[in-house]
Amino acid sequence: MTELIPVTIITGFLGSGKTTLLKRILQADHGYRIAVIENEFAAESIDNALLVQDRDEQIVEMNNGCICCSVRGDLIRILGELHGKREAGTLAFDHVIIETTGLAAPGPVAQTFFAEPSVSEFYMLDAILTVIDARHAQQQLTEHKEAQEQVGFADRILLSKTDLVNKEELAALRRRLVAINCRASIQKVSFGNVPLRDILNIRGFNLNAIVELEPDFLGELGHRHGDGVQSFVYHQPQAMDLMQVENFLDAVVQVFGTQLMRYKGILNIAGTPCRAVFQGVHMLMGSELGAPWRDDETRASKMIFIGRNLPQDMLIRGLDKCVAGVSAGLSVAELA
Repeated sequence: MTELIPVTIITGFLGSGKTTLLKRILQADHGYRIAVIENEFAAESIDNALLVQDRDEQIVEMNNGCICCSVRGDLIRILGELHGKREAGTLAFDHVIIETTGLAAPGPVAQTFFAEPSVSEFYMLDAILTVIDARHAQQQLTEHKEAQEQVGFADRILLSKTDLVNKEELAALRRRLVAINCRASIQKVSFGNVPLRDILNIRGFNLNAIVELEPDFLGELGHRHGDGVQSFVYHQPQAMDLMQVENFLDAVVQVFGTQLMRYKGILNIAGTPCRAVFQGVHMLMGSELGAPWRDDETRASKMIFIGRNLPQDMLIRGLDKCVAGVSAGLSVAELA
């Protein structure tokens, strides 16, 4: 019998640090040949551009829908195509990592590896890794069923951004996580830095424990998003002014931060050879310089916004005014 290909699912709510963890795995010297399947709730993704690929990893994007519901069929198809290429000798990999969108419920994704014969014949679910944003987790667990399910299905819980909370807050969060899932080990992770022996090839998925959590796991397990979450993608072919972008987004966060669940982007900044990377969760925002633009690629800015009742028209108008050489952007008063 052919040895089954192990699959690791990386889940966690919006902005928890999933892509940072994946980037750390791909950069590490572990000897694995990894195929990556990325899912983005929005119509497009920037994560592929953020991942530094030192080897020939195969990265497949699944956009404009959630892997646990609307594009779940695509997951089955992609896994089949990857296996077909592996058998034909056109693609070499010995491990698959699936990075879900932050809005995904992991149950239907995990179920795929047991309920779909075309998948279970060749793949084995090795573990579900759930990344938890220590700064925003309490709010997310209270407001979103998906965040609770991501914790409940976890085989390993990785706590990110622990430097942004105090000891009492961290202890309270640990107690809540253990109350939801006492099976999974909990460890801190800083910028995706975690021993790979703790997360890859660990044979951590326990079907019996999951059936206790979700009795219908092997039956019909559907999922729909009904909380009004939406997304849109902003494109700008002209170079932008970094200071104006920062000032504008600071103002946006102050006024609409509770509605903005997640926002991230790659910016083409005038006079800068490197792309600028913006990421934010609610009212917490940061930026850094990314990789240099290649001579053979088109420099352009792309930002993704995910949230409730997004002020899309205002965001587009404000960002358009951040193009280099254009007059100052919108004020906070105008935003309100």
